[in-house]
Amino acid sequence: MAATDITKAVDLSIHAEGTGPKRLRRPVYVDFMPPCNSACPAGENIQAWMAHAQSGNYFEAFQTLVEDNPFPAVMGRVCVKPCETGCNRNHIDDTVNIHAVERYIGDEAIKQKWPVQFVVNSTEKKVLVVGAGPGGLSAAYHLARMGHTVEVYDAGGHPGGLLWTGVPDYRLPKEILDAEVDRIVKMGVKIRLNYKVQDVLTEKQAGNFDAVYLSIGAQLIRKEDFQHDDSVYITDAFSFFNEVKSNTSPYVRKKVVVYGGGKLALYLARMIKRFGSEVSVYFPGDNKMMPAYDYETEDALAEGVDVQLFRSISKIEKYKMTLEKMKVEKGKAVGTGEFETTDADVLIIANRQESDSGFLRSVAGIVVNEDGTVAINAERMTGYEGIFAGGDMLPGENRSSTIAIGHGKKAAKYINGYLMQEPYQKPEKHPTASYRKLHMWYKTDAPQKEQDKLAPAVAVKSFEEVITGLSEPEARFEAQRCLSCGNCFECDGCFGACPEDAIIKLGKGNRYKFNYNACTGCAVCYEQCPCHAIEMIPEPVNSTTDVK
Repeated sequence: MAATDITKAVDLSIHAEGTGPKRLRRPVYVDFMPPCNSACPAGENIQAWMAHAQSGNYFEAFQTLVEDNPFPAVMGRVCVKPCETGCNRNHIDDTVNIHAVERYIGDEAIKQKWPVQFVVNSTEKKVLVVGAGPGGLSAAYHLARMGHTVEVYDAGGHPGGLLWTGVPDYRLPKEILDAEVDRIVKMGVKIRLNYKVQDVLTEKQAGNFDAVYLSIGAQLIRKEDFQHDDSVYITDAFSFFNEVKSNTSPYVRKKVVVYGGGKLALYLARMIKRFGSEVSVYFPGDNKMMPAYDYETEDALAEGVDVQLFRSISKIEKYKMTLEKMKVEKGKAVGTGEFETTDADVLIIANRQESDSGFLRSVAGIVVNEDGTVAINAERMTGYEGIFAGGDMLPGENRSSTIAIGHGKKAAKYINGYLMQEPYQKPEKHPTASYRKLHMWYKTDAPQKEQDKLAPAVAVKSFEEVITGLSEPEARFEAQRCLSCGNCFECDGCFGACPEDAIIKLGKGNRYKFNYNACTGCAVCYEQCPCHAIEMIPEPVNSTTDVK
């Protein structure tokens, strides 16, 4: 029922005693789910930390942010930002630049050396985390906040997983990643590097661990089936990333072909462009099938990377690569029987990532799929009791650092419930405050402050960070563009509009309450609430007038 209909109903309704209008509905203060919060895979309370940033209290913004995500400076750079897609400001002008504000807060925390504030008592429980990528470190971080002793084992020589091996410096400077990992270590989490777990049950027993969280990522590339000679140097994305740390010569001033359509393929193609080489990216499907986001493809194209869709490698012979032209039928790429050739010196396979999870096949109860992904139940546990899993090693094509961080946080809650014998119960999710629920009575014109970017011709000359951060005034302005959807921000709209003075102010930060003895249910407060923090609900049966 619309607010105007409610008002009419109140006006027409009369008490049986004939003493005046009967209130059919009463207003209540509610908290709806902001669409940005709802869309965030890491489960960040975006609106809460954004509110602190609005007032310039970045320390509190940081503390609120890291309750959910230990990597604000990292995610402010590499997150694919679904929160911004869901932002209600898209219906007015443009999304709040959420990731840029998060980046500012994260960078400020590193600059000021802010610690994570939390108080917890030791549980005397030990957890082994296998994999020091964003998912594993997220789980370790949250488990440490819960009072558990956590050790992380990783086969690589540096923590960070794909954030370290697969994200170039022009997107994520390594010192930023190191600073946020170091913050986790200072919380007491131990990280053991260059140690590949081969027998998880033996490790669990030897270390007296009470639970295990598996988050080994997807750092294998499935081999492509095509004929080839030795004329073209063929490697895969992760071998490439490891090789160029010490030797870039195979990729300098060459004609390089990258096969794949994810952000991994575009990352390394843009790296190769910085080596002064000609680079083309081939993908067998169409734009909809391409895993990379449009803006990632656009950035690569702007830097001179040649991106070709509907192309599949058929064979390589005498420095000639034969490509079959493809078409899409029923959501799948199929061959057309038409072919073309191109010259190439190097081919890098960056298609179809998989997890190196073969070591789990011998563990009774753990189901390992053909692509290396692992099955889990609703409590994030594998088929072996006490062994949990998450991140890129779970089935599904949507792989990102933010999703892995969210998996780690969720798993930590279930692992904690398992260890403490108090099973975690997922709370009921509040309804989302969509734009059509808002009652915007004030002017909101405030164009987004975009981040500056290096010109493509300049960017390809070095590995300098392409996208810059916001200044403090810019970050605060951007935070103040937030509409506070679904949550009261004490604008006094309801207080000033109530004709019966039925709304009582409780002081800054404490919001308001209703005096139902005075309230007539006219719904003016509801209509004046810009963020939909007031809902009209049916008058309870046999209700008594009171103050609430």
